[in-house]
Amino acid sequence: MLPTHWEAVKTIYEAGIATGQATFQESAPPWAAWDKAHLAKPRLVATEGPDVLAWAALTPVSDRCVYAGVAEVSVYVAEKARGRGIGKQLLQALITASEAENIWTLQAGIFPENLASVRLHLLCGFRVIGTREKIGQMKGHWRDTLILERRSRIVGLAQ
Repeated sequence: MLPTHWEAVKTIYEAGIATGQATFQESAPPWAAWDKAHLAKPRLVATEGPDVLAWAALTPVSDRCVYAGVAEVSVYVAEKARGRGIGKQLLQALITASEAENIWTLQAGIFPENLASVRLHLLCGFRVIGTREKIGQMKGHWRDTLILERRSRIVGLAQ
């Protein structure tokens, strides 16, 4: 993902926000804020010709050094590209790229109602480790999130 992809990435993100099933965020931030909040690598886009169909990126879970290898996953697929396996390919590429960056744990917080996202993460080796009940409010209603985790089989292994 390059800064030149931002407008297309932002459009896909805003469409996800509009579903009410993808994130607690109410709007997409400006590029500078998004850029600052996400790890520099890996950031991926799936394209078809000049069109960005999906994107994936990682957010650090903490600035404490002991958590340097733990990141939260974001994967968003444009509505017109859903059901084509693009999300799975992108998430698998993100996993591989994250391991190249010495990340040993990926986590995702997903609304339980977002069955497609839960299924995608499970297909890519994540496991549900719990439910965060009433973790945040959305439009005045408490929402739960499932916490999913994927541990690398090659990075961060005990020696």
